[in-house]
Amino acid sequence: MKKIGLLLLGLTLFSSSAFADDYVIDKKGMHAFIQFRISHLGFSWLYGRFNDFGGEFTYNKEDPSSSSVVVTIDPASVDTNHAERDKHVRSEDFLYVDKYPEAKFVSTSFSMNEDGTGTLTGDFTLRGVTKPVTIALNKVGEGADPWGGYRVGFEGKTSFALADYGIPKDLGPTAKEVELTLSIEGVKQ
Repeated sequence: MKKIGLLLLGLTLFSSSAFADDYVIDKKGMHAFIQFRISHLGFSWLYGRFNDFGGEFTYNKEDPSSSSVVVTIDPASVDTNHAERDKHVRSEDFLYVDKYPEAKFVSTSFSMNEDGTGTLTGDFTLRGVTKPVTIALNKVGEGADPWGGYRVGFEGKTSFALADYGIPKDLGPTAKEVELTLSIEGVKQ
């Protein structure tokens, strides 16, 4: 009886992980983006992106809670379409890339609803500070690509206070938080 119980436990564990697939974020094909926006004096939005990032994720559509993701960002790759502003954003006033050359997100939980919406929670490290963040997700789609591979894509949104990550520059009352949008397409390995 004990052997049957162990066998059933093993089959249960195997079946819940058997459908998990590993993906690499398709940065090379320019099918992934990490963009941000922050208020400019309450009159408009300043937009930017990070040009250099990468990562991988495991996605299990049968058991989404067993999925996970790790994304690493090079903050020095910040691009706001203005060279002098980018230089300032890289400085001690903001990202302080000389001291903190990497930002990272490591998931701690994932949930997905039947309609393709979900929540990704994890630890985000920026400027040497790690805090939990929650990303509201939408599954964009999945399927075979024209090159014989298989892909899945998600879009996520979150925001955080600059002060939470020790960013000392005060940009005024309308610019206390930055909004992030992640558009991630993964290629099955």
